[in-house]
Amino acid sequence: MRRLLIVVSACLLALTMLLPAMAAKPFPEVIPLPDGFRPEGIAIGPGTTFYVGSIPTGAIYSGDLRTGEGSLLVQPAEGRAAIGLSLDRSRQRLFVAGGPTGMGFVYDTETGELIAEYQFTDEAATFVNDVVVTRDAAYFTDSQQPVIYRVALGPDGAPSDDFETILLSGDFDFVPGAFNLNGIDATPDGKTLVVVGSTQEALYTVDPETGVTTEIDLGGAAMTNGDGILLDGRTIYVVQNRLNQISVIRLASDLSSGEVVDVITDPDFVVPTTIAEHGNRLYAVNAKFGVQTTEYEVVQVRKR
Repeated sequence: MRRLLIVVSACLLALTMLLPAMAAKPFPEVIPLPDGFRPEGIAIGPGTTFYVGSIPTGAIYSGDLRTGEGSLLVQPAEGRAAIGLSLDRSRQRLFVAGGPTGMGFVYDTETGELIAEYQFTDEAATFVNDVVVTRDAAYFTDSQQPVIYRVALGPDGAPSDDFETILLSGDFDFVPGAFNLNGIDATPDGKTLVVVGSTQEALYTVDPETGVTTEIDLGGAAMTNGDGILLDGRTIYVVQNRLNQISVIRLASDLSSGEVVDVITDPDFVVPTTIAEHGNRLYAVNAKFGVQTTEYEVVQVRKR
């Protein structure tokens, strides 16, 4: 009996030591996406749910950050594309920038149903690149037009049937034929937008009422290959895709200036494009532009 008790005690001790290791397995550092998916944008919420869009097909993949497992929420569809993504405050609607289609899409996050679509422009030169949703509107950038598109939201968060085109002015210097505005975010009150210009290698604030832009003074630091951005309080994270890094910038309280205080790199980065946050983690999408591959993934790194 004594020997049996010793064996049982040893087993319990081993199990106790194993439990922390088992608990550490959730939230994998690299989450694989469907083969050949060609992703670009990411959004997170509610809970540990994440969404990633497919550039050429418009499909939306929904997964779990905790398990790394997932499935298609929105099936591929002809005439659609998915670049930047953003969730409304209810987490029930997913807003999607439609890239070269010149369109924006809104999907139900439970069913994948298409709720609304907008043909922002019929211009041949268009690339609706990214989107941010505030309390009262969704704002889309167009990398090949000097504008931002605004879709108003009702009291319940439902998108309006129409949209507004906001012409940009001020410090932003639009370059025809180049890749201009890219990532976009907003202050919590939605009164100020923050954008990155890929060609301009700069950050700007935008007044959503007037379209007036003001360059953020970064002390000479260039946001080379600037892509997706994330505004977190007075810190802004800027993905620099082909540099395989995320610049960490501390901003002044009025957003007029900022300083690069850190750079996040990771051996798993292969041309990351956009990021979203979950607690103290950032999740970056490996778009792998220019890389011959069918394997794509989401990479987890810690905030700094």
